[in-house]
Amino acid sequence: MTDRLYYHDSLLREFDARVMACEASGERFHVLLDRTAFYPTSGGQPNDTGRLGEAAVVDVAEQADGAIVHMTDRALEPGAAHGVIDWERRFDHMQQHTGQHLLSAAFIDLFKMQTVSFHLGGESSTIDLAAAALSAKQAEAAERLTNQVIFEDRPVEVRFGTREELAASGVRKEVEREGVLRAVSVEGFDLQPCGGTHVARTGEVGLVLLRKIEKQKQNWRVEFVCGGRALRAAREDYATLGEAAKLLSCGQPEVPAMLGKTIEERKQMHRSRQIVLEQLAAYEAGELLRDATRAAPVSPIRITRVFTEADAGYLRFLATRLAAERNVQAFLATRAGGYIIFAQSPGLPADMNALLREALSAAGGKGGGTRDFAQGSLPDAARLEEVLATAAARL
Repeated sequence: MTDRLYYHDSLLREFDARVMACEASGERFHVLLDRTAFYPTSGGQPNDTGRLGEAAVVDVAEQADGAIVHMTDRALEPGAAHGVIDWERRFDHMQQHTGQHLLSAAFIDLFKMQTVSFHLGGESSTIDLAAAALSAKQAEAAERLTNQVIFEDRPVEVRFGTREELAASGVRKEVEREGVLRAVSVEGFDLQPCGGTHVARTGEVGLVLLRKIEKQKQNWRVEFVCGGRALRAAREDYATLGEAAKLLSCGQPEVPAMLGKTIEERKQMHRSRQIVLEQLAAYEAGELLRDATRAAPVSPIRITRVFTEADAGYLRFLATRLAAERNVQAFLATRAGGYIIFAQSPGLPADMNALLREALSAAGGKGGGTRDFAQGSLPDAARLEEVLATAAARL
């Protein structure tokens, strides 16, 4: 079993060890040391990276027998080796992990909500809470208490003991394992079993900032960032808010109200546009019917038209209006997006869905619908006339 130096000193950045074994595995090499400060992926916390001599350590994993395997980009000879931890990555993980302990403890103390899982991601972290409901006010209260403990700069210490000894000390979570166990203590606030790396004092976490809460099956998921990540997130949020205020020509506090007003105005404009398009479609349908009747007074009346700039919405309005008349078949298309619609009055014998699918398949398009109304599109709008001609030949 590998001697885990990080168990006793999370602040250790460099160490000396002996290479016990090195085996090739694909493009990587699996290295076993007698002792290591490299943390393996475990308990929701990702692995450390860094260097062993001249080799880059790209991954670290724990074997079933307790040995720690270091994945490197080159082979190492048996004997002495000097390890260097990627401290920026390690300290970031320490901030996130200690922040998680504090946040989980806050949810327990305030609302009796237990954390059932933890994930430390590359951009943010999450905890899943065993809770039927979680309000924004509750989340804010937990965030406030967490940051209060951070600002108090309380000591964070590692404790070792048996399951019974830790239980007697007030550990929050019961441990099933036997032997000597490890726990992390925050003075006067929290004691949890944990094998991860942590800061020495809560003040080093810097800040905990909640990003999102959402329902996840039977639990509630809380997304958060700590320390340097919280600072970056706050900066990005502030920059985004400033840009929004600039675009809306208002102060930052007025952004929500102005944005709501802009969205409502946009909805009203959309409603007005739809009304105008429906009126225009009704007028154009009448013109097309009159022209078609004068040109060839046959039944059913067939109207074929390719538009240059009409959008799909207008095309649907027009097709619906034409099909509402008696004995009409409409074959409409627009070069704007390559949209195409086949529609007919109820009761006519043709199958618009089958007709459209057959015509589109030969030109690489897709679509479908009902017997009386079908729509689709072409990747190449230049082939619209070809599709319309194919359909006309089948009638």
